[in-house]
Amino acid sequence: MIHRKSVSVVTRLPASSKLFVLDTNVLMHDPTSLFRFEEHDLFIPMATLEELDNNKKGVSEVSRNARQASRYLDELISKASSDITQGIALETHGDKSAAGRLFLQTEAINGELPARLPSGKTDNQIIGVVKHLQEMHPKREVILVSKDINMRIKARALGFAAEDYFNDKVLEDTDLLYSGRRELPGDFWDKHGKDMESWQQSGQTFYRVRGPLCASLCVNEFVYLENDKPFYAQVKEVSGKTAVLQTLRDFTHQRHNVWGVTARNREQNFALNILMNPDIDFITLLGQAGTGKTLLTLAAGLMQTLEHKTFSEIIMTRVTVPVGEDIGFLPGTEEEKMNPWMGALEDNLDVLNKTDDEAGEWGRAATRDLIRSRIKVKSLNFMRGRTFINKFLIIDEAQNLTPKQMKTLITRAGPGTKVVCLGNIAQIDTPYLSEGSSGLTYVVDRMKGWAHSGHVTLARGERSRLADYAGEAL
Repeated sequence: MIHRKSVSVVTRLPASSKLFVLDTNVLMHDPTSLFRFEEHDLFIPMATLEELDNNKKGVSEVSRNARQASRYLDELISKASSDITQGIALETHGDKSAAGRLFLQTEAINGELPARLPSGKTDNQIIGVVKHLQEMHPKREVILVSKDINMRIKARALGFAAEDYFNDKVLEDTDLLYSGRRELPGDFWDKHGKDMESWQQSGQTFYRVRGPLCASLCVNEFVYLENDKPFYAQVKEVSGKTAVLQTLRDFTHQRHNVWGVTARNREQNFALNILMNPDIDFITLLGQAGTGKTLLTLAAGLMQTLEHKTFSEIIMTRVTVPVGEDIGFLPGTEEEKMNPWMGALEDNLDVLNKTDDEAGEWGRAATRDLIRSRIKVKSLNFMRGRTFINKFLIIDEAQNLTPKQMKTLITRAGPGTKVVCLGNIAQIDTPYLSEGSSGLTYVVDRMKGWAHSGHVTLARGERSRLADYAGEAL
């Protein structure tokens, strides 16, 4: 464990500086976690290095992260002076926010644990290290950091401090997640209507308003007032206490239908306004089951691909995480293998095809074939290195992606491509991902306020009264 010489070094550091003992799963979850503890010190037990070594083989995300963590450690050690027992300054990596030091276990530790805990188990060895460090440095706060809930429970039961690794979480509470819409206060016009300017351009009305609320608005956020004269608008510009609002197109009216689909509620109207807006390249739609995410997106995609010819084709992809037991290997080509996962696509195409009543059976069959020829189903596994030009890219079930996978997908977009991410953060099927650390939560938070991105959280289910009631009651 820590060499005798290093004891005084660690103890002399300010009492406010903590000593964090890292579990392997933290490094395998986020290799950069080494540089995320600010002024505090890190301690890596030998058992953690052993587990990193055991998990380095393979092409999975976990294996890649294990290899990257090992590279970071190698880089730090190679830059350190000969005596690593004194601790290695983390800022030698070039990250000035990490002002602490990294300590590696350099001698055997016999942290006596209760006889009921088998000493051969790696988790218990790490807890033994925490116990030993706490005895060696009684004036310092020694904390175990682990993504393993049971290990944290075990450590706390034995009287040691244990925490989850929080740095990967975009938000602590997903209720704070940007919804893309905001109800204006009833006295909005009284406080913001003074010296208001308004003008018309391309059939849209614009208002330049000034007031205290303007500073908190986001570009492309939807604002509304529900009263005798309902007001729906989108924020186009924000500078200080001035904002420019643009009125919306009314997609609830049949004359503005999108591939036969009209908006059934306020949020769906907001969603169609951004889906049909050529200036918006990146869209995220969140919502419970049955709120119309996929239907609205496909309708907008078909309209802009087949009618307006803005895009050459629609590409649809989704994360293949089974809800129940896996059904084994699937035969066929990439497209055929993806078909069982694309039930949502088929269901929505059936609805969109029925909107054309005048065409008759033959006309509908011809339309169906035309639509199918313009929709390509792709697997996520083969996306790296591709570039999509003039495509309408739909990423379904995006809540199951990690932030890194999300970045890989969105950076595939070439000129003229629109990317739409759909998902419900209450239905995450990927192990190790939570609502706070999902890639979908990450992009909603990071992309808000950019002039070419839009987001709406759909609120009301429109599938059926049974689905709505089940969503609430079950």
